Amino acid sequence: DPTIPTIVVGVNRKSYHPPIDIVSNASCTTNCLAPLAKVLEGAFGIEWGMMTTVHASTSSQPILDGYSRKSRRLGRGVGSNIIPTTTGAAKAVSLVLPELAGRFTGISIRVPVNNVSMVDLTVSLKNPIASKEELLRPLREAAAGTLPNAAGPLSNVIAVNDDELVSSDFIGWSQSCVVDSAATTVLNSTTAKVVCWYDNEWAYSVRILDLIKYMHSVDTGL
Repeated sequence: DPTIPTIVVGVNRKSYHPPIDIVSNASCTTNCLAPLAKVLEGAFGIEWGMMTTVHASTSSQPILDGYSRKSRRLGRGVGSNIIPTTTGAAKAVSLVLPELAGRFTGISIRVPVNNVSMVDLTVSLKNPIASKEELLRPLREAAAGTLPNAAGPLSNVIAVNDDELVSSDFIGWSQSCVVDSAATTVLNSTTAKVVCWYDNEWAYSVRILDLIKYMHSVDTGL
């Protein structure tokens, strides 16, 4: 429903105000991608972005090959296949960051793991960077809560991990966007790939609670 506002904590939560009584918290993937896009847009500007989410299996997928109303691929057994499909996350970014409308696209790759997913974002930057560490600097500042002009508590939303971890290591992490510094790469001064992990169950649940608490604070003035 286009009349229902989409709100992502750390990105546009201040757009909530009474008498709004129904909101969308977007998807777990959008909650990873949107804060990342906001930081990169603010620090460097984004010409365009292409995103792949390597996504854990979900309850909508069958264990054995069967039928799916959505697509033939999604009817295939989740336990033994890598399944390309669509995602609305890239398009949803423009709902919370209108300045990026028309500049993002993406796909989803469903993989046979139970939990924890990944966003692989390739971006073309407007302002050049000299190194990967320069690219990571505003993300580290966001994780530390020291990023200037941040829209909300990004330290609860973004983290930067420098260890060589794998997907199961991120189960239970409450941040929606955990930047993998080792997997992040820079091709040239304006083209980079940023890799981020997210617990698509727990972290998303925490963001819903964060949004509910914020809405309550606005409604009550507390």
